[in-house]
Amino acid sequence: MRTVPADIPRPPYAETGDVPRRREDVVKDADTIERMRRAGRAAAEVLELGAALIAPGVTTDEIDAAVHEAYIARGGYPSTLNYRGYPKSLCTSVNEVICHGIPDDRALRDGDIVNLDVTIFLDGVHGDTNATYAVGDVPEPARRLIDVTGECLDLGIAAVAPGRPFSDIGRAIETHAEANGYEVVRAFVGHGIGEQFHTDLQIPHYYEPRLTRVMEPGMTFTIEPMISIGSGMHRIWPDDWTAVTADGTPCAQFEHTLVVTEDGAEILTLPAGH
Repeated sequence: MRTVPADIPRPPYAETGDVPRRREDVVKDADTIERMRRAGRAAAEVLELGAALIAPGVTTDEIDAAVHEAYIARGGYPSTLNYRGYPKSLCTSVNEVICHGIPDDRALRDGDIVNLDVTIFLDGVHGDTNATYAVGDVPEPARRLIDVTGECLDLGIAAVAPGRPFSDIGRAIETHAEANGYEVVRAFVGHGIGEQFHTDLQIPHYYEPRLTRVMEPGMTFTIEPMISIGSGMHRIWPDDWTAVTADGTPCAQFEHTLVVTEDGAEILTLPAGH
């Protein structure tokens, strides 16, 4: 694990790895939302910095090192660092890895795809975002997977509006994924977020008709669809973190943190000026 200067405010699990759970209002007040805007913009900037380093021959650990320093430069703590013992400052998921890939000394290769998942703890709140990138010259099937997965996120965000059930988000994502011949990974879902990295809200990326709870202005959560070329089933590596597709086929993912507004959604994890 990389070290964080003592003057950087940190979440309660930073020292022990134990994540305390407490009740947190799903509808945030104006102060919390403004702090989440700042954290979200910082997360977006860190993601852009990490993405600029992606190239054949670069290791995911090198990207982790640069991203770690970028969090600190913004006065933030890497939310993943020691979260339930997770050893790194971001997640790097390559090819068949669905999510929670741990940065290491494997060099990226021409034709890989890699997801960078960035979360920053800043001003007492978390900002969470990720995206999947092509490494060098990527085969058309993988490039198309990246494009469609990005479209799935866009459609999920477009389904956000007060009064609509959360199931509309998963319905939009799953319909588009299946229309393109892909499967949604069901084991991992979007989540509520705020002063805690994960709150009780869960947002499936597939249609769940029993999910009748409706969205309300001020709710904050992530949408982060994981879309597989092959099987949507998964298995976990012996490191107890890395989730991979059961059949070894590529998977892509994109994520934003959102707040429900009076007429739709505001994306909190966009760089300044977007």
